[in-house]
Amino acid sequence: MQPKKYRKVNTLISMIKVIFVVATAFILAGYFAVKIYLDDLPPIPQLNKYNRNIVTQVFSQDGHVIKTFQTFHYQQVSINEIPQYLKDAIISTEDKNFYAHEGYDIFGIVRSIFVNLINKKASQGASTITQQLARILFLSNEKTFTRKIKEIQIAARIEKTISKDKILEMYLNNVYLGAGSYGVGAAASTYFNKKLSQLTLAECALLAGLPQAPSVYSPFKNIKLAEKRRNKVLKRMYIMKTISKKQYEKAIKEKIVLNKSSNQSNTNVAPYFIDYVLKELENLGFDETEISQGGYKIITTLDYDAQVAANDAINKTLAAWNLKKPKQNAALFAFSPTTGAIIAYCGGKNYSQSQYDRITQAVRPPGSAFKPVVYAAAVQKGWMPNDPVEDTPVTIGKWSPHNYGNKYKGKIPLYKALAISSNVVAVKLIKDVGVGPVIDLAKSLGITTPLTHDYTIALGSNGVKLFDMVILYGTFANGGYKVQPYAIEKIETQRGKVIYEAKRTKIEKVLDKNTAGVMTAMLRKVITNGTGRGADIAKPMAGKTGTTNENKDAWFIGYTPDIVTGVFIGNDDNYSIGLTGGSAPAKIWKDMMKIATAKYGSPEFDYDPVDFSISWQEVPISENENQDEESENSDGENTIQETILNNESNDKNPDYDKTKKEIDSFKAIPPQMSVPFDEKLLRASIKEKEKREKNRKQDKPPVSDETVIIPEI
Repeated sequence: MQPKKYRKVNTLISMIKVIFVVATAFILAGYFAVKIYLDDLPPIPQLNKYNRNIVTQVFSQDGHVIKTFQTFHYQQVSINEIPQYLKDAIISTEDKNFYAHEGYDIFGIVRSIFVNLINKKASQGASTITQQLARILFLSNEKTFTRKIKEIQIAARIEKTISKDKILEMYLNNVYLGAGSYGVGAAASTYFNKKLSQLTLAECALLAGLPQAPSVYSPFKNIKLAEKRRNKVLKRMYIMKTISKKQYEKAIKEKIVLNKSSNQSNTNVAPYFIDYVLKELENLGFDETEISQGGYKIITTLDYDAQVAANDAINKTLAAWNLKKPKQNAALFAFSPTTGAIIAYCGGKNYSQSQYDRITQAVRPPGSAFKPVVYAAAVQKGWMPNDPVEDTPVTIGKWSPHNYGNKYKGKIPLYKALAISSNVVAVKLIKDVGVGPVIDLAKSLGITTPLTHDYTIALGSNGVKLFDMVILYGTFANGGYKVQPYAIEKIETQRGKVIYEAKRTKIEKVLDKNTAGVMTAMLRKVITNGTGRGADIAKPMAGKTGTTNENKDAWFIGYTPDIVTGVFIGNDDNYSIGLTGGSAPAKIWKDMMKIATAKYGSPEFDYDPVDFSISWQEVPISENENQDEESENSDGENTIQETILNNESNDKNPDYDKTKKEIDSFKAIPPQMSVPFDEKLLRASIKEKEKREKNRKQDKPPVSDETVIIPEI
């Protein structure tokens, strides 16, 4: 007789066997029930005479069509005209059992369900070529379980109606392959300027890799990613033995030669914006093929007149400054600081020359355009616009900071230091406030790129994105709220049914209203009396210029109560562009904002001004001061690394207490970005502020977080 524990084990095994048998029986019963149902479905009448879906259109918020997803290039070809390499590549990539199944793959669907459940996302699909054709020809693009069932039903009917070769032919004639091309015939012409019969094995594999994500794998946009995808297709063909090892090895070495005369690029008024819209649609669950063939009406936030004005301002201004080379580029991004609606979006001057988006992809030093973050941190600590600061040279170790032209103004009010973009004052402020708090504030205001923990960030030494900087300035414009930009207002089907409508954009309180108001008050002086005079549009506005070492990057970011706009100009190869932020960038900003703000009138910022007396005779800002101070080139040779290593007073500079490993990771910073610190001055200033606050409390109620101090000039 078996021991009790063995009897329990045997009982458990028996139960598992019973469960397995019952589950298998249910699965088989379900499978055969589905198969019988699908086998009974009727064919699709006159399928050969099918006409393509109506196209998707993208609209600006004021009703202009800014993009039509239609047949930019379409060539009907027969199955006999399609190279065998291309047919094999498509089947290997999209549906290896194409000639064996009946339009659907039940076990493939079950497998994908398990994989997706394990990964907790839709990481694997199971659509056969026939199912994809069913979706292209007959179905809406909603990602629902019922849509999947309909897709299988129609696929089964297609298989009963036409032959496998005809299915493959229709699929290859209708599948969207990017760059406005529908079908392999059009794609061969668009990408390679060839007929199908002239395509090489490698070129066939490249086209076969596109259906999954045409814009992602487009060789026009990312040739390295397209090559990687092509080689993956070739490997699958080799594994499935449709090509030999020798053919595989030769094909993966073939250089991609594209059609240079292709008119493939979006020629609409906002091509970079359309790319952003596509990404937003993908985040909402749409893929590019569904978008292009779904017959949708996509209503965006774009202001058509503002976008046209932005395009014109960039092209005319760059031409006037003789910046006509492809590498000499500019970008402009504008959005509403209150709603988040994107108003204008120019990722470059010529989309056909470069699809690189300098708004969201480029990471460039902002120069003095970053200084408002330091000033905002100082205001949070208690600094006021009229507090005195010493605009005087300072040397630390072997490193000396310089203002533009080695010009220094002595004792000046804080707001004037920002208006003339004093380097030494900005670094004195970060020394007083601390590097850590400035970095923390920058991140909370919207900066997503890494910031090095040293004083040079006060002068904009670290790379940032234009997208992030515009969001950051938006917090000053709307009372301290950070608003996330968005592009799509609404999506309607071809029958007018609304399937998506933008909800309230993400809004986060990151700055107290008093600090935002003080920053706006000081930044207004930058335009009316400082480095940003070239941007003046004669209405309430605020902003800041930025220029980096050797004039490699030129920025202007400014705002009215209704629109925040940032402009960047620079060489894509990072060589000197020869401009300051107060020149061409300010001009572009001005020309665009005149048009964009016309419909809003001239509203004032929603801040309550509080009079604040100036205790000394203010010296007017002269014309020769209106330059970006940070663009000065000094004759020093030390980098930030050398300065830190040579500084023997690290106990007095805790922010410089870095390990050798951290120091070696720093990028070399130009010597003019040195770190001044006048402890005596700052202590005197703090005492003066304490005295003033004490007197104020005796005379009248303290200033609340809701009040704003606007300096008088």
